[in-house]
Amino acid sequence: MSKIELYDATLRDGMGGAGMSLTAQEKLRVVAKLDELGVGYIEAGFPSSNPKELELFGMLADQRLRHSQIVAFGMTRRRGTSATKDAGLAVLAGSFAPLCTLVGKSSVLHVEKVVRASRRENLAMIADSVAFLAGRGKRVFFDAEHFFDGFTLDADYALATLRAAAEAGAERLVLCDTNGGSLPGRVREVVAAVRDALPEVALGIHTHNDSGCAVANTLVAVEAGATQVQGTINGIGERTGNANLITIIADLQLKMGHRVLTAKQLARLTDTARLIDELLNRASDPSQPYVGRHAFAHKAGMHASGVRADPATFEHIAPEVVGNGTELLVSELSGRAAITEKAAAAGIAVAGDAGGETFVKRVLARVKELEHEGFQFDGADASFELLMRKEAGRYEPLFRLESWRVLVEQNAEGHVDTEATIKLWHDDQRYVLTAEGNGPVNALDRALRDAITEFYPGLTDVELIDYKVRLLETSHGTGTGAVTRVHIDSADGQSTWGTTGVGENVVAASWQALVDALEYKVQPGKAGARRAKATGSAKAGANGAGRAKTTGSAKAKATGSGRSRR
Repeated sequence: MSKIELYDATLRDGMGGAGMSLTAQEKLRVVAKLDELGVGYIEAGFPSSNPKELELFGMLADQRLRHSQIVAFGMTRRRGTSATKDAGLAVLAGSFAPLCTLVGKSSVLHVEKVVRASRRENLAMIADSVAFLAGRGKRVFFDAEHFFDGFTLDADYALATLRAAAEAGAERLVLCDTNGGSLPGRVREVVAAVRDALPEVALGIHTHNDSGCAVANTLVAVEAGATQVQGTINGIGERTGNANLITIIADLQLKMGHRVLTAKQLARLTDTARLIDELLNRASDPSQPYVGRHAFAHKAGMHASGVRADPATFEHIAPEVVGNGTELLVSELSGRAAITEKAAAAGIAVAGDAGGETFVKRVLARVKELEHEGFQFDGADASFELLMRKEAGRYEPLFRLESWRVLVEQNAEGHVDTEATIKLWHDDQRYVLTAEGNGPVNALDRALRDAITEFYPGLTDVELIDYKVRLLETSHGTGTGAVTRVHIDSADGQSTWGTTGVGENVVAASWQALVDALEYKVQPGKAGARRAKATGSAKAGANGAGRAKTTGSAKAKATGSGRSRR
């Protein structure tokens, strides 16, 4: 098979998406990751379109890349001027980047309505610009903007724009579905026609996802003769996004037989996709093909059993090939295999086949009961492990709750004070803890930690990193009267886990999820289970019948360091 070149446009086209922004330093990290992945060309943007781009190109000039080449992006010369006097072309010519991608009009609609030039002038703009950069020692790729729409309006003129670029020295002609409205059959037809008309020049494909076909359009273009594919990591980009280069890479190599990366590089796909989302401060799509958290997740009992017997029964590839892994989700649809595997992973031994079968039945019955109430354990792995431990008799509670209370007060100026008081028992001692916070959950979290970190110092490393609330429309009501489901993600610097709580009161549901997040860490075999002898002001003198009280020093004032008001 012909070699397929990978061209990444995340740092330029990808940044056109709503909410997409990276600092120059973050863009440098993206370049390093793409180079590690093995992408051949990285479009870094227009060298001096703004101070950030100027800074980035300054830093890139000193970077040594192993697999990638940096591409500078620009446009053909302006109407009514020469290439030698065009400021944009001068910047490209002076850039350290050995390659330049020039975008030019290939649709008569845009030539006449947007550029407002004659057809002949537009052809001259393309030829002059390519020849100018080629004469300055640059390799030039030509992006034929709106090519598929332009081919429909006037195929001869669209082809003429390609010939103008090729004859002037462009070494790649990239056909762009700029509006993203083409369907695979049409893309295949047009690429094949161009291949027949210009057999001597290498073709590329650049698609957008407005019709949901960007990846499919890219793949059929390769089948029709394109040898360069352009896209962005995770398909980010203007409107509905660009072609997802992550999916394209996997499809090309694993489905179509093109070797575009080494096996080691291919195994970095998942890590690459998630890093870019992390840098963009956005949640990764759990259902993204190949690399999503749920791409190889199985919930139905028959699916889970099949995967345990042979992964090929319900997985189209081995997830490890792209750096992902199999996940067995737990729900009312789960079967014995999912429960058994989850129990084994948690170190919960179930004696004997009969005992194991009984345990599984109890767990499934409890899951079905709780999901009927509104619980969901797909992303609440820690809450589900606690459920299994309770059914297996391997559960160790943090404390015995007497009560908790939250007071929220807003004054006339709009200032809000939140205070939580918790009364609990531990080792036959009673504790009353009060703490202030920047919201009910933060105040409860602070008060609870004040009480228990004396006994479980390992919990000081646990941090709440995400908090989500969803209203569930049930027979209990809708709107503000609906049942609430809370999901909390926690981390300790080494691992991350999820917990859930459900209730008609959002603070009560939050309390369930919060306690689960901490109790998960102190279960037998967990790092946080190491206990320390209780000392200090949190444990005051005896108050009859083994009761104790706390002093005012347990009242902590919230610093509000980056926590949202919960």
